[in-house]
Amino acid sequence: MSALRTAFGVVIVAVLLFPVYWMVNTSLQGSENLLSTQWFPFQVDLGGYREAIDSQLGNLGTSLVIAVGAVLVCLAVSAPAAYGLSRTALPLPGGAALLTLLVITQMIPGIVIANGLYSLYNDVGLIDSRIGLILADASLGVPFCILLMRSFMTNIPSSLIEAAKIDGASELRLFWSIVLPLSRNALVTAAVFAFLFAWSDFLFALTLTTGQDVVPITLSMYTFIGAHTQSWAALMATATIASIPAAALLVVAQRYIAAGVTGGAVK
Repeated sequence: MSALRTAFGVVIVAVLLFPVYWMVNTSLQGSENLLSTQWFPFQVDLGGYREAIDSQLGNLGTSLVIAVGAVLVCLAVSAPAAYGLSRTALPLPGGAALLTLLVITQMIPGIVIANGLYSLYNDVGLIDSRIGLILADASLGVPFCILLMRSFMTNIPSSLIEAAKIDGASELRLFWSIVLPLSRNALVTAAVFAFLFAWSDFLFALTLTTGQDVVPITLSMYTFIGAHTQSWAALMATATIASIPAAALLVVAQRYIAAGVTGGAVK
């Protein structure tokens, strides 16, 4: 039975990873036509990667700046908010209603938020700006990060908080010196998810940019298809390069993510 479960798991993983393999495989064959792509790259051609680096490296840097900026905004807003909504802080009036609203915000379609932001951005001059995309991407990550970190902070032992208060620590000192260090796993997990939200964003990039000054890699790949329909090797090479930062981040932060996601599940 154990062998059967293992085999079933291997099949599921193989099915899930096959698109990734085919992306990398196509990028290494220099194929101009997907129908001519072989199952294995017996003759490696790095021409697609050279073309991708020459044309997409700047857009990759733009996405990196936007994603890192969104992470900083999410953590700066979510950590104090999560602390305020947890039982370790002073009672917050209407906290339960606020948590309900945060859950509801996760149900709002992204296109609704993007259309609303477009009118606002047009009035304040944030169209075609990195700051605008950072704030837009952070708007998706903040509610999720608050809910995640609050669940973790709620399980911080009350004895630690009470002992610090007896020693005369203020709420700010409690938050900075006790709550944040103990919430490291939740902070890393929230940062990873906020990064992935911003890194993979396409809707905000398409809606809130109109020119060529600020082009994230997701939007660049979309326009790349239209301009180079037959350059499938270059397109797949671009997709492969774009997936490296997210994959590397997940590998590095894997143990923190596992602890952060389950940290608020049990006492």
